[in-house]
Amino acid sequence: MKVLGIIAALLLATGSAHAEVADSGPAGFQVRHVVEIAAPAAKVRTAALDIGKWWNSSHTYSGDAKNLSIDASGCFCEKLPDGFVRHMTLVYSAPDALRLAGALGPLATTGASGHLGLAFGKTSDSKKTQLTLTYDVGGYARGGLAQTWAAPVDGVLGEQVARLKTYVETGKPN
Repeated sequence: MKVLGIIAALLLATGSAHAEVADSGPAGFQVRHVVEIAAPAAKVRTAALDIGKWWNSSHTYSGDAKNLSIDASGCFCEKLPDGFVRHMTLVYSAPDALRLAGALGPLATTGASGHLGLAFGKTSDSKKTQLTLTYDVGGYARGGLAQTWAAPVDGVLGEQVARLKTYVETGKPN
């Protein structure tokens, strides 16, 4: 339980310059981030799947992003000393998009469910990719799902998108 409190505090403390809660209502919310990355879509997609190399360790249960992986069975999982966490399940994989289902972080302790989409779009420059991340979350959470969680989730995902961009462009996530 202490870990959940720490994660919740980190979620609340994190912000993002490009954050956008695209929509919210009594039953849920949508977070959306669009960023241009100086790399072809295939490289961005490959890097996105290598999540342990760019995700912030502060937003893990184990404290180390190297314990994160997305495996061939679709498990976005995290190794723990005495077990594991299945954060999400990869439910769609194509050259231009990835879709995952699940409630991230502290949302997993609520009645919420989520759908995260990554779209790898073309730009006028063939050497660049427009990455669009959307995360739709619906269900129940004490205090109101959108009221309690939309802004913190938006901040964390905005940070992760920025780290992915930096990782693809420089080889380092920050």
